[in-house]
Amino acid sequence: MHIFRFVAAVAVLLLPLYPAQPVRAKSAMVVTREAHATDVGVAALKAGGNAVDAAVAVGFALAVTHPSAGNIGGGGFMLVRFADGRKTFLDFREMAPAKASRDMYLDASGNPTKDSVIGWRASGVPGTVRGLETAHKKYGKLAWSKLVTPAADLAKNGFPLSYGTALSLKSARNLAASPESKRIFQTNAQKNGDFFEPGDLLKQPELAKVLERIAKHGAEDFYSGETAKKLVSQMAANGGTITLEDLAHYKTVERTPLEGKYRGFDIITAPPPSSGGIGILQMLAMLEKTDFAASGAGSAKSIHFMAEAMRRYYADRAEFMGDPDFYKVPVSKLLNPKYVDARRATIDADHATSSDEVRPGDINGKESTETTHYSIVDAEGNAVAVTYTLNGGYGSGVTVPGLGFLLNNEMDDFSVKPGAPNMYGAIGGEANSIVAGKRPLSSMTPSIVLKDGKPFLIVGTPGGTRIITSVFEVIVNVLDFHMNVQDAVNAPRFHHQWKPDKLLLEPGISPDTRLLLSQQGHSIETVNAICEVAAIQFEADGWLAGASDSRVDGKAAGY
Repeated sequence: MHIFRFVAAVAVLLLPLYPAQPVRAKSAMVVTREAHATDVGVAALKAGGNAVDAAVAVGFALAVTHPSAGNIGGGGFMLVRFADGRKTFLDFREMAPAKASRDMYLDASGNPTKDSVIGWRASGVPGTVRGLETAHKKYGKLAWSKLVTPAADLAKNGFPLSYGTALSLKSARNLAASPESKRIFQTNAQKNGDFFEPGDLLKQPELAKVLERIAKHGAEDFYSGETAKKLVSQMAANGGTITLEDLAHYKTVERTPLEGKYRGFDIITAPPPSSGGIGILQMLAMLEKTDFAASGAGSAKSIHFMAEAMRRYYADRAEFMGDPDFYKVPVSKLLNPKYVDARRATIDADHATSSDEVRPGDINGKESTETTHYSIVDAEGNAVAVTYTLNGGYGSGVTVPGLGFLLNNEMDDFSVKPGAPNMYGAIGGEANSIVAGKRPLSSMTPSIVLKDGKPFLIVGTPGGTRIITSVFEVIVNVLDFHMNVQDAVNAPRFHHQWKPDKLLLEPGISPDTRLLLSQQGHSIETVNAICEVAAIQFEADGWLAGASDSRVDGKAAGY
């Protein structure tokens, strides 16, 4: 027994001496959640495409190979930093249909129903196809059909399921609740209708036909053509709210990214309707004037201080954030140094603050969102970070008959009932209430870090409200704790979102640290995994280092 304890202790001490190694490439890199999609992205780059072309190809490929989050029935964000220094942010977030109304998901007693989470009424107007087309038309190089056809081929010919995807399909209850979803994703016709097993081919012929039409006719097929008409017909037959007019009126919005600084680095990140960029910049600013990192990564001191910064940011998020086209988000006030200093001053270095005692800050002084993420760099130095989503795993659970794609349940990202938690437990206020044509508040936070004016780190993740804290932690792991990008991504994560008043910890955080945090007053809850980051670091010797998350079956590849 004593020998075992000694060996275990030595093993723990030796682990930092052998850091996990990222995938390295000299010219270009693609990191995604799924191996086939990564290969599609690399092929687009090798064919002469740029990072935006690769991002479009990956987006369509993931709609086939990662059905729990990859999509053409959802929406998302694309952050681009061009080699010449230009920056842009494409918002193709879903929109509330024209028939949407503030209290549409409340029962007669005023309580939220499940209609915002599961079924036909849960879906906002999808933006992915329009968003990817907008990106290609403005910034791509390759022919559109060459970017969509690889996804169509994967859907038509099938691809072998990984262990994780097969298990996910088998266990998804919302798929089982939809006859069409169950038929496509949970019934293997080649095996007497049994569930799919690892290695089985998943073929999606209906989705293949949709992708073939999109390859030929562009986004117009999805928003006004044959696909649009079939989608709307099924919506009407099943009590959904999306109309042809909703689809026809959908537009991508190009926005200015948020920018900030941290310890001499420049941070480029997502603006509203993402709440994540403000969160990243505010939480980093709370850390900057402290010695929180002195005790090292994974210490009780560093976790405590970061968790307290998270707690204060999420209180602000609940009160002040929504779609900037409908609500004036007080960005400059929330990031004002004096305001951040005041928020930091309320943190007790030795004790957790009860969330009941933490309120949204006073901003009235003078001014001075199941998802997937992928990161891409091309040989010219253009960098793209894309996070897009169906919201929950497999979205609303509904696959459109005859079309083969899943619909989002993004309407739950609105404040269905201001003050009541959504499916991720997040509290929202009036700023994020439901209004026709409005885009729901998002946690998606694609981000790019610059060093001396050049790209240094590209990072993003899926995971609902946990996205923001995971991106925050990976940035801190690289910039403050000087980890290589693979170690930064693999490191055990933690999360606090104000309410519920719980500090979530992954199993890799030591028992001694857990005890110290508990003694400080944190209410600890263990969760198996928090998010799945895809990141790329630009190393000092000119190499690119790609990190797919060890928590999932992702792939980093380049050349």
